[in-house]
Amino acid sequence: MLKNIKDLAKNKLRKFAQMEDYNNVEQPSLDELRNGYYLKGKWKNDFFKNDNPIVLELGCGKGEYSVSLAERYPQKNFIGVDIKGARMWQGATEALSKAFNNVGFLRIRIEWIEMCFSKNEIDEIWITFPDPQLKKRRSTKRLTHPNFISKYRKIIKENATIHLKTDSQFLYGFTLGVVESAGYFLEDCTDNLYNDK
Repeated sequence: MLKNIKDLAKNKLRKFAQMEDYNNVEQPSLDELRNGYYLKGKWKNDFFKNDNPIVLELGCGKGEYSVSLAERYPQKNFIGVDIKGARMWQGATEALSKAFNNVGFLRIRIEWIEMCFSKNEIDEIWITFPDPQLKKRRSTKRLTHPNFISKYRKIIKENATIHLKTDSQFLYGFTLGVVESAGYFLEDCTDNLYNDK
């Protein structure tokens, strides 16, 4: 058991070290963000080197959704955002192996998102299968909580779309309540995605 824990730790450290050299991964410290992050407002020019729309996937986990979206929509830029670097390594590695230049990864706490992007820099947001944070005292940690929505509003364009895909009926209901109470426009929703339109 102890050997397995040591092996897991070594594997995680190996992945962190590899990602330091990946040109599609950014891992800024909180100090770097507080002092004015060098990519804030410059993602299109300095990171992607094009003028295509930027789409964030928040809580990207292993990054498979970000990579799939990048493959499906080559005319858009995608950034997978998560704090778990050992998971993110998988998507970042796959994107490099496929030579995708329209997908990158940002390893930060989502609470810091507004320090990474300027006003109107983001065209669209995806939130895919986030932790529903079922404990009441943790409701402010839900990625669709009004506290997070207010952060997203500081970086997305007016009338931008935020997509939520979840298998949690609780989070689905919670989010519908947030949308209704804040007066946001709900473009479409379903509680049975794969058997609906």
